[in-house]
Amino acid sequence: MLSILIPTYNYNAFPLVSELEKQCLECEIAFEIIVIDDGGNQFENENQKINGLKNCDFSRNYSNLGRGKNINFLTDKTKFEWLLIMDCDTFPTKNNFIQKYISQINKGEKVVYGGIEYQKEKPDNDRLLRWFYGKNREALSVEKRNSNPNGNALTSNILIKKDVLTSNKFNEAITEYGYEDLVFLSALKKKKIIVKHIDNPTYHLGIETSKQFLDKTKIALKNLNLITKTNCLDHSESKILRTHFLLKRVRLVNFTSFLFKKLERKIEHHLQSEKPSLLLFDFYKLGYFCTLKK
Repeated sequence: MLSILIPTYNYNAFPLVSELEKQCLECEIAFEIIVIDDGGNQFENENQKINGLKNCDFSRNYSNLGRGKNINFLTDKTKFEWLLIMDCDTFPTKNNFIQKYISQINKGEKVVYGGIEYQKEKPDNDRLLRWFYGKNREALSVEKRNSNPNGNALTSNILIKKDVLTSNKFNEAITEYGYEDLVFLSALKKKKIIVKHIDNPTYHLGIETSKQFLDKTKIALKNLNLITKTNCLDHSESKILRTHFLLKRVRLVNFTSFLFKKLERKIEHHLQSEKPSLLLFDFYKLGYFCTLKK
């Protein structure tokens, strides 16, 4: 029936796996939960407890494969025809999380995304940027997600038929953080495989500091820059690419890059404050991308 895949890296996945095991047992389905730490060396003792749960397996890679390649590797180890991919730092918001996905399997869907939520309580001030961004840009209603089904999905909480994934594997050339979801879901869209959106969210618990989020954003944009050179993404698939395309047409890429470099430190200071502006964060990403494209 269902294989649950949880790629992880230096994170205690036991609480998540324990909850999923409980829900699967309550649903009385055939299941397996497979967790692989991608080259991490922390929380080994905590994660080893996963092997004591029913139909659950934890192991680790001794070198870092990258998230996409790790998911492909996890997929090769599965024995059921339906896969549920979850990030290790997520957690179901409801106790009927598995049951709601099972009901979608019975409807014959191929790819189903349940959504993501962020807890209402504000985190510490040094983590506000990631929290604000998540609540406003990722925690979308089903109606908003359906306006761009594949573009508004994430692979942190997604149900997918195994033959769809084995025929459309994650791009293993993307070894760093960022945009592997977009490339994967864009490839599905080109094959007319459209994501079904439902209200079955998980909380995103792993809120990094604003400094860490800015650093990861730059890594992701470097990834995006490399991806554009492979022609596997059209500029219409990403807001950053669309805006850069327009700036290029009116010859404002160099000016945007110049302005970004002049203001970079001031913007970073603001984005790490108690009231970070997401519009300013948008300019930060665009400006840095223009600098990469110069």
